[in-house]
Amino acid sequence: MKPTAYVFDAYGTLFDVHSAVRKHAGDLGPEGQQLSQIWRAKQLEYSWIASLSGSYRDFWELTREALDYAFAKVPSADTALRQALLEAYWQLDCYPEVPTVLKILKDSGARIAILSNGSHDMLGAAIRSAAIEPLFDAVFSADDVQCFKTDHRVYELVTTQWRCYPEAVSFQSSNRWDIAGATNFGFNTVWINRTKEPDEYPHLPPRLILPSLEGLLTTS
Repeated sequence: MKPTAYVFDAYGTLFDVHSAVRKHAGDLGPEGQQLSQIWRAKQLEYSWIASLSGSYRDFWELTREALDYAFAKVPSADTALRQALLEAYWQLDCYPEVPTVLKILKDSGARIAILSNGSHDMLGAAIRSAAIEPLFDAVFSADDVQCFKTDHRVYELVTTQWRCYPEAVSFQSSNRWDIAGATNFGFNTVWINRTKEPDEYPHLPPRLILPSLEGLLTTS
């Protein structure tokens, strides 16, 4: 059956999390890519620990702390760029196909939403910066339930508000762990594997694996 709703993870799926560092690559030098990778990895790790320990904190707080850790691990990177990098994170680049894909799906009559660990403020800023705000019927934030993915309460935000069964939802994420959690919840999942990563969770497989969101237009 064709999905009646398409729900997208934000960071890494709609928005390029490494674009913040790329905007300052000249000042950061050759260690910029390493800094960006560590920043992202720690941001996610901190969210998992917060959920597992029952000590929820705002995703922006975790993002700031993760950048501080990244600077500590890459001492050659100039910490004077900290504020500029944080500001750039509020205006991340969206992937090139995002506006067109979202518009076509929305025009087909499907409901479109974001489901993200990001706070509403963070997500709102990214959406406005990318000029795609009118394309969404809803923006669901983990902040609403004070826990992070892969806790079922985060995925339930969609089914509760939209009063639908999980199998009616096509959920897209570039994060394989997120796809595993959403599959376990019951969503029809699509792993957007932009960088050809190996599978990590074969016991919780996605319905589809695509190299970009464009594939949704031919496979849905």
